[in-house]
Order: sequence, then C-alpha cells, then structure tokens
Amino acid sequence: MIIVLLLWEVLHLIHGKVEICGVNTSKLKVLSSNETYELLKKYRAGDVSARDELISGNLRLVLSVIQRFANRGEAVDDLFQVGCVGLIKAIDNFDITLGLRLSTYAVPMVIGEIRRYLRDNSAIRVSRSMRDTAYRALQTKERLMNETQREPSVDEIAKAMDMKREDIVFALDGIMEPVSLYEPVYSDSGGDTICVMDQVGDNKNTDENWLERIALKEAISHLNERERHILSLRFFDGKTQTEVAGEIGISQAQVSRLEKSAIDRIKKQL
Repeated sequence: MIIVLLLWEVLHLIHGKVEICGVNTSKLKVLSSNETYELLKKYRAGDVSARDELISGNLRLVLSVIQRFANRGEAVDDLFQVGCVGLIKAIDNFDITLGLRLSTYAVPMVIGEIRRYLRDNSAIRVSRSMRDTAYRALQTKERLMNETQREPSVDEIAKAMDMKREDIVFALDGIMEPVSLYEPVYSDSGGDTICVMDQVGDNKNTDENWLERIALKEAISHLNERERHILSLRFFDGKTQTEVAGEIGISQAQVSRLEKSAIDRIKKQL
C-alpha cells in the first residue's frame, strides 16, 4: 500500500500519467548540486515539500537508468515506476553528512529496485547469479558493438568476460521471455493463422511411438530375468554373444538360442 501511495505521489508531481512516450522529458526539471543539497537539508529539517521537489527534480535520472534495461520485454512505464520507488528510497535514506552527490547514491538504488522487480516478476525463476551474468553479458555486448561497430559473437562476449561460452549462452537464455506455443507467427487474410506450435515438430515422441514403447515394455515384462538380462547386454550395452556368454557363464550357442527365443516371444506379444 505504501508503494502504491508513493507511485501516485510521483504521478501527481509530473501532472499526468507516467507514459514515457506521452511526457515531454525535455521539460522535466533538473536540479543543480547546490539546489539538491539545500533541498536535502530542508527535507531533513522536516519540510515535506522539499522532498517533492527532490523527486520531481531527479526524474531524468530515473529515465537515464531505465535505458539500460531496454529490450527486456518489460513495459517502459512499469520500469519507470519501479525506478521512481528506488529514487524515493534513495532520497529518504540519503545521508547528507557523507559529502556525496545524491545521484551517486540514487543510481545503484534505482538499478537494484529494477533488477529486483525483473527477478521477482519473471515467468521463469532464474537464479540471481545467472541473471547478473546475463545483464553483464548484455552490457559487454553493447560495449563491443560500440567499439567494433558490429554485433559481437557469443565467443567474443565470453572472451571479454573471461567466462565459458556455455555459461553465457545459458545466462542469456535464462532471461528470455517464454513464448506460448499458440503465439501467432504468420497470418494472412485468406488462410488460417500459423502458430509456434505448428512450426515445432517432434518425429520421435509421437503418439504412435509412445504406444509402441508401452507395448514393447509390456512384452519385455513377460520374459524371465535371464532373458531380459541377455537382451540388455546385447542391445543396450552392445556386447557380442561371446562376451555375453562369458559374463553369465553359458555357451555362445545357448546365448544365441535364448536371444532368438526372447525376440520371437516379444514379436508374438506385439
């Protein structure tokens, strides 16, 4: 409830709904270092209106931070509001006696609030360490793009971060938003809509194959233990009849006969 009230406070400060595309950010007030310091002293002295001025005067800082989280599949409006929560926390907890600039303290607070929001609202739970790796990989990718004027490969990103390629791939996959199997990928006016499900094929795990596996398992269950053991050694472990004979202590001819008998019984069951 407190967070909701704080967000509404920010909304009223900028005289409208927080819609980044609908707000002329060039007109947002920017406080100087001296103005910020004086307002902080007033706020600490109990002037609540000074707190409002500090919030409205630092909204540009929030806008600059959320640009780091672009293309994450989240609405910019949501990121902005979450960032404002981080800004408010920074203002409320800032210690003016340390001699630091408010922005130095506020930026990590805003970033932390946004990262916490992204982690807690993800459809798939991913460890914090993996998410941090993914975000660092995206930052490294952006830096390499600026340096080389081209998109770097995963190997180049891994080398720059001194990490294994597999770890980078897993981390980047972990922060990708899941796609519904019924997500439309193509549609025309005269035909049916093609979904992701229509583009994904699995020729191995079909209904027919599942039924055959069930029937095969049922047929094998009717064999005695020695017959099952021989078939396992022959067709799962890939051993020859001679090797099987030596392992279970019978002749190769007996192995051949038992194997043929077991297979014939399975075929009959099927």
